[in-house]
Formats: sequence, structure tokens, C-alpha cells
Amino acid sequence: MIDVVVPSVGESISEVTIASWLKNDGDIVKIDEPICSIESDKATLEISAPQTGKLKIITPEGETVAIGAKIADIDETQTAGAAAPAASAPAQETQASAPQQTTSGDKNYPSPAAGKILAEKGIDPSTVAGTGKDGRITKGDALAASVPAVSAPKSADTELKNLTAQTMAGSFSRDTRREKMTGLRKTIATRLVAAKNTTAMLTTFNEVDMSAVMELRKKYKEAFKEKHGVGLGFMSFFTKAATQALKMYPAVNGMIDGNEIVFHNYADVGVAVSTPKGLMVPVIRNAESMSFAAIESKIIELATKARDGKITIDEMSGGTFTITNGGIFGSMLSTPILNAPQSAILGLHNIVERPVAVNGQVVIRPIMYLALSYDHRIIDGRESVSFLKAIKEMIEDPSRLLLDL
Repeated sequence: MIDVVVPSVGESISEVTIASWLKNDGDIVKIDEPICSIESDKATLEISAPQTGKLKIITPEGETVAIGAKIADIDETQTAGAAAPAASAPAQETQASAPQQTTSGDKNYPSPAAGKILAEKGIDPSTVAGTGKDGRITKGDALAASVPAVSAPKSADTELKNLTAQTMAGSFSRDTRREKMTGLRKTIATRLVAAKNTTAMLTTFNEVDMSAVMELRKKYKEAFKEKHGVGLGFMSFFTKAATQALKMYPAVNGMIDGNEIVFHNYADVGVAVSTPKGLMVPVIRNAESMSFAAIESKIIELATKARDGKITIDEMSGGTFTITNGGIFGSMLSTPILNAPQSAILGLHNIVERPVAVNGQVVIRPIMYLALSYDHRIIDGRESVSFLKAIKEMIEDPSRLLLDL
């Protein structure tokens, strides 16, 4: 028997939660094949099989275990079917009699936990869009899934009765649902409260006319994608603008360490990403020296890793400044919370056509509201307002980004 143990995932982490088993108890697994995903208070990671053989699961999903704890056995003497595709292995029955799961020819296959939830809800997995690796349906997808409406012909009386029953049931429902907070969610909560309680946080606002950037993007987006293989998004413009503004106002790129202020001569820019597990902030290292294409490629790479649970702790550590874009969810204006120990965070919002005065005339322009939250202990009001104004000027005149003006 070969022991499957929880590996060390960071020097400050002493325990993890078994997020999901990617293989069923009794499956034949191959060496280095992912068999389990674990969740720490900072990230979700996968554990691979240390040897080819038959899997014996010891620790069920949802359990919290210590680093180094044994969570499964692999019987290396039983390797029948190891060379065959995963879909050909005999499906193991779950407690809820979940539908047989397959990875062959259909990307909408659920994890064991997700399959159990879908079975209890009576939902066909083929109707659920998976957000996991290769379209795999995660536990979060299953929890969010609902039974699709059936459009079979019904009589008027039947429809009226069903509508009345649904209305009555909905009117008097007092159902509740409890779900254990994940380690990542607890860490997010702790860090956000700490940032509010331990910093002198203030927010300044401005608005930016996106006409020039949108015109430039429209003109060159096809050629840009053809040459670099990635789209030309707004985040690269704001990242470049932020790195140049950080050079002009270094306190915004600094942080307090005890009785000292640490100033950084580089810009490691964190980009907030919403994932099924919660908010994560992967970091683009030395963003000040990167091209638009390199920034776009890195954002896609890190965001994909974060959403698929492949992001490492190192890839989310050590940022000096953060950008968060609530506009993709429709946010018009918000006050972002500092990502401690950083001293500032830039919030982007949706782009809305608004009437504005230009040269004495009222015109319609695509406007975005910007928000800069900052730690007033290290950044003065003049610096914060000037920093945000510099970003506004560079976005409204993108040629300044190329000339470093």
C-alpha cells in the first residue's frame, strides 16, 4: 500500500480541507493523475496519485485535516485498467445513486460531490455548464444549478393549479440553508475586517472619458490579436497607466512595516479575480516592464489558474498595488477595500454613456468612474488625488502611455 498524504502548501498553513475527490473509491488511478483537490485558507490545490493502483479513500470530502495527514491508500498491486481512459473504469455507486460520470466525449461531468448534489436535486448533469478544468462540474456549479423549466403542453386548468401552488409555496417558504465557511472564505473575511480596522482608509473618486481608448482598441484589436494571440482589453491600459503613475507618486506603491515605510522601485500589480471559491488576487510581477500583450497574456494565465483552482500561493503573494474591476458585474461606483499590507487599490467600474460638457457643448461620451482607496497614514490627499488624475489623463490620451509622459 502507498500512502496518500497532504503535502505542505505553505509555511504558515497547518491544515487544509478536502474540497473534492476527483476519483471514486475503488477507481484504478495512474501515477501523477490528479485524484483530489484540497483547499487551504489561501488557495485550492490538487493532489496527484503517487503511484498507479487502486484508490482507497480514507478521508471524505468536507473534512479538515492536518498537513502530512494520510487521506487515502493506493494498492499498487492492482493496476488493471490503468492504461485505459478514465471513462472506461467501472463507475462506483454513490450514496445518492448519482448518474454515472464520464470524461469521454462530454465535458459536462461532475465531481463526486457535485454528482451527489445533482442527483438529490434531480438535475441531469448534461444540462449544467461546468466551470472546472475541461468543463468539469464543480460542487459550486451543482449548488447553483436549478431544475430547468419544462415546456410540455398543459391544459389551462393544470397551469392555473400549478401556478397557484407555486405562488402559495413561495409566499410561505421559510427555508434556510447552512453551509460551512471554507478556509479561503474565512481568510478573506478576516483580512477585509483587519484592513478596515487597522488602516486609515479613505477613497477619492474621478471620472474618465473612455472614447480614445475605445477608438484605439476598435482600430487595432484584430491586428493585435492576430499578432499576439490575445485580445486587447481595458485592463492592460489601466495596468500600464497605474505603473507609470506609481513612478510619479511612489508612496502609493509603498507600505508600512512597523515604524518604517517601504518604497518599491518595481510594480507587482495584483488583479482581483472572482472565482467559485471567492475573491483571489493573482500578481503580475514587474508589470512596469511588460508590454500590453505580455500583460494581457499574464492576466489570462493567472485568472484561468485561479478559477480552475490551479493558482499557487506564490502567484498570489507579494503584490505592491491592486486593481479590481467591479464593472464587469455592472457596478457603477464602489469603495474598494485595501489589500493589506498594500497602501492603495484602484477600483474600475462599468462604462456608461453620459452627457458631459466639452468646450461649452453637451455631448454624449462613454464614461467610467474610478475609485482609489488608500491608507491615509502613508498617502496624503494631494498624492492620492494627483495619482488618480494622472491615470485619468493617460487613459484619455493613450499616446502618453507609449511616450511615458
